[in-house]
Amino acid sequence: MARHTDAVCRLCRREGVKLFLKGDRCFTPKCAVERRPYPPGPQPTRRRKVSEYSLQLREKQKARHIYGILERQFRRHFAEAERRQGQTGENLLRILETRLDNVVYRLGFADSRAQARQMVTHGHFDLNGRKTDIPSALVKAGDVLTIREGSRGMDHFKTAMEQIGRKTIPAWLQADAGNFAGRVLAAPVRTDIDSQLQEQLIVEFYSR
Repeated sequence: MARHTDAVCRLCRREGVKLFLKGDRCFTPKCAVERRPYPPGPQPTRRRKVSEYSLQLREKQKARHIYGILERQFRRHFAEAERRQGQTGENLLRILETRLDNVVYRLGFADSRAQARQMVTHGHFDLNGRKTDIPSALVKAGDVLTIREGSRGMDHFKTAMEQIGRKTIPAWLQADAGNFAGRVLAAPVRTDIDSQLQEQLIVEFYSR
């Protein structure tokens, strides 16, 4: 499976905002965006006018980097968003948010989406009682995500359960530290998604 192997902090610097790809490091003075608040590579000697296409492209790339998705899969998610009823942009964000790896991250079971994706791939979770190792699997209201019995003794999960009370869990999710589990209460709406994305620009990019 293809994956991004370059320094992820360069992605944040390229977009000019924190994408929170390094977990707790993003909240410290070591964050690359705070230390070097300019794009990587040679710096231009003059300011260039930003085109409409460039704004749309950068917004699409920002979404891809935040959720850690390659272009082909992102296009599939967009196509699915178009097929669903309602606004395509909101549908896209809803699909991205309900990916299993993102739900693991939002519940506080992982420090970053990349870590959550690795944990899902390694088979540490049950979804509705069945082992699931597909990060792109979409959850729905009523689904229950549980850390597998054999994984609960890992230091990471013990620490995560102790710290869940100090983390902000979205209203559409519910974490149960005592049972090493989480529940999807409802499908997320736009106000539940604290993403810094302008989804309309992404829709415009793919509608060209």
